[in-house]
Amino acid sequence: MNLINTFRNYCKKNNFEINPSQINLIKKLNIFYSTHFNKSLLKKIFSKRDSKPGFYLQGEVGVGKTMILNFFFDNFDHTKQRLHFNEFMISFHDFVFENKEDNKENVIDKFVQKLKKKYQLIYFDEFQVTNIVDAMILGNLFKKIFDKNIKVIFSSNIKINDLYKDGLQRDQFLPFIKILKNKCYQEKLNIEEDYRKIKNNNERFIYPINEKNKFIVNKYFRKLTKNKPQKEKTLIVKGRKFLIKKYFDGILKFDFKDLCAKNVGAEDYIKIAKLTKFMIIENIPNFNNDNSNQQQRFITLIDILYEKNIPLMLTSQKSLDTLNSSSSLKSAFKRTVSRIYELTTLKNIYL
Repeated sequence: MNLINTFRNYCKKNNFEINPSQINLIKKLNIFYSTHFNKSLLKKIFSKRDSKPGFYLQGEVGVGKTMILNFFFDNFDHTKQRLHFNEFMISFHDFVFENKEDNKENVIDKFVQKLKKKYQLIYFDEFQVTNIVDAMILGNLFKKIFDKNIKVIFSSNIKINDLYKDGLQRDQFLPFIKILKNKCYQEKLNIEEDYRKIKNNNERFIYPINEKNKFIVNKYFRKLTKNKPQKEKTLIVKGRKFLIKKYFDGILKFDFKDLCAKNVGAEDYIKIAKLTKFMIIENIPNFNNDNSNQQQRFITLIDILYEKNIPLMLTSQKSLDTLNSSSSLKSAFKRTVSRIYELTTLKNIYL
């Protein structure tokens, strides 16, 4: 597989800037692929190198990490799966629940064996860890994944050493960090610009919240939902009920508090996303240390909607670039802001 020429053609076709840092990264991904999947080349060149089954790409938000790893993933011609990390961990916890009669080690072994039968490569985009339950499990889980020689690629705006920084009981997370450092090639994409901001003008991020802008949003919503029947939908997630009051054939409208100020989380958002073609979220607040739980839910929500490529319209009292953050979530929220730039400019099929 010659990724370099394919990547140049891909950039030319899509009118993407060809950046030397990205080309250098493609070369390293080409080596990663050849090391594991081109045995003849491995014998000639890499016989003295210890091959690692993981590739961890770190860089600032909007520099093209996802674009490059998507390109690699799309050109990977073996069994593969791209997963949102929340979805992956939900599937793991569900598997544990279904096999609760087994001891912990056996359950993890069975889960990893199931992965091995299905995939040679797993791809986690914008990898981060925020949950103490997940943090305590990951070391053992990924040790077995790598021991089974399942290849894993990660993108993240967080360095491996800084994952789950300041998290509860972080000492129990440190074995996972050690495993990642030992089992992954670590690369950084050094680009200054946030390409999402450069190419997008977030035309559907509406601020401030006033009568004029409320009229604009309502007019837009009426245009999208014209001749579409309104329904109420009730989702059941692990025994919890979530009511969607404004559902119009895939077009949904929420107040921020309905999504992020209640006992909802990744599983709820994943189910909601499956029903959604376009979403309006009104009254995004300014974030601070007092509403950090709401901000964390909002970050998770945007990650899932971004993964599903769902266009958005949002309203806020502040402009997108002046939204504050709680102190503990500043780094993760930079990614959220960058992704909102893209989601609020995605063309939608209804216009």
